[in-house]
Amino acid sequence: MAILAVGSVALDAVETRAGSVDGVIGGSAVFFSAAASLLTEVRVVGVVGHDYPVAQLGFLRQRGVDFEGLVQVPGESFFWGGRYSDDFRTRVTTETRLGVFADFNPAVLPAYCDSRVVFLGNIDPDLQMKVLDQVRAPRLVAADTMNFWIERTPGPLRRVLARLDVLLVNDEEAVQLAGDDDLAGAVGRIQGLGPAVVVVKRAEAGSVVFGQNWAFECPAWPVANVIDPTGAGDAFAGGFLGYLDHAGSFDREALCQAAAYGSATGSYAVEAFSVDRFRALETSAVVRRARSLQELGGSSWTNL
Repeated sequence: MAILAVGSVALDAVETRAGSVDGVIGGSAVFFSAAASLLTEVRVVGVVGHDYPVAQLGFLRQRGVDFEGLVQVPGESFFWGGRYSDDFRTRVTTETRLGVFADFNPAVLPAYCDSRVVFLGNIDPDLQMKVLDQVRAPRLVAADTMNFWIERTPGPLRRVLARLDVLLVNDEEAVQLAGDDDLAGAVGRIQGLGPAVVVVKRAEAGSVVFGQNWAFECPAWPVANVIDPTGAGDAFAGGFLGYLDHAGSFDREALCQAAAYGSATGSYAVEAFSVDRFRALETSAVVRRARSLQELGGSSWTNL
């Protein structure tokens, strides 16, 4: 089968202590696809402008990513610029231009409507809902969100949550969404809104998969030289959902194993600017890193 991924396809300008780049490919759908395509097939729905270097997506096409749902229209592509602190703990957005993304109206191709897994990238909840209204009975629906949508669109976001199986957020977003400073309590409140599984991403502290009355903690891969953390969360989602789709199982054991694959692909994302680390990356390398993480984290979970 294949994963349907809907999200931003952007151009980025990034500055970190390792240097800077301008006009490189990025966006949630691109980072997600770069990671997930190492494990399964991916179908992308998105929009770009006339200025987008679509040829740079060639390595993903060669890996089997289906970009028939990516529409190129007149105008400028979505652009994001950001600068990270030396310790990577804070990020300042220096520029955002929505361009053609401002009028993005996701149209799911008929051939995509039977996708077994659906990933809704970090976009407006109204757009996420439009996607859900077009797909036919997926076995698993997962989504990402962020502070902006939590603050600005609480109603539409709750409607999306009610239709999710998995929500992927960081710990700050989970607490903000639930209005509860206790992470376990926040997750419980979120699960009450819809998603049975909440995956909390904690950067260098790893991730925690919260199921119904159980939790599994997965360590992060220790990266010696972080270059650019942009897109690491989307790459985590790509590894996590890519493994689940490949395995064809969504039970507790599979979810725990998937966390290791998410941590592995997320760790590769930060080792270079843009998606450059994924260009020559092989599936075998991801499997080795994931298996090492599984050995570090063990295969047991905690009952809550």
